[in-house]
Amino acid sequence: MAQQLTTQNEMDAFAEQVARELGTHCRTRPGYPHKLGRIIIDDENRGLRLDQYDPRRPDRLQIYAALPDETQVQAPSIKVTAISPAHVAREITRRLYPLHTQALAQVTELTARQQAEARARRTVAETVAATLPGARIEEQHRRTRIIWQHTPEPTAQHHPAQVDSLSVTVGAAGEQVHVEAGGPPDAVLPMLTALTRAYRE
Repeated sequence: MAQQLTTQNEMDAFAEQVARELGTHCRTRPGYPHKLGRIIIDDENRGLRLDQYDPRRPDRLQIYAALPDETQVQAPSIKVTAISPAHVAREITRRLYPLHTQALAQVTELTARQQAEARARRTVAETVAATLPGARIEEQHRRTRIIWQHTPEPTAQHHPAQVDSLSVTVGAAGEQVHVEAGGPPDAVLPMLTALTRAYRE
């Protein structure tokens, strides 16, 4: 007969027994506040979160296997009936661990790809910034923005200072560079002329 886990004490005791079934070095710690649950840290330092997801079914658990980064890959989970600690431990080993291995491989692949993108983007951004003395570099989500501003002295007291500015955005892997130029026509037009000349050549 499945166990009815209706209190935190019952959940804590059940999780301790599941931890012992999983391995000799497993340990438990409190789960999320205001939620009936418990976290097991297994022999390989994986975090397993046991939650009672439906108060109408106190014999049912949803068990998540935590990932180092869950912003892009959702933590895998299984639903299981609390028939016994041994049964839950077997289901974790049989069903959840393979899902966790697959998800962890996805996280590793995404992390490696993003690190390669960041290196490529940084190379392009540093090259661009080197041509703009005093430029400011801002890191954004999978983008790098380089901002350069120059304020010339006013030609006369009644003329306001005019700002020459460039905003350069480098794409995720440095494959695209988007440039916005601002300033008086006599400053911007030579840049545009030089750009079109380079394409014609």
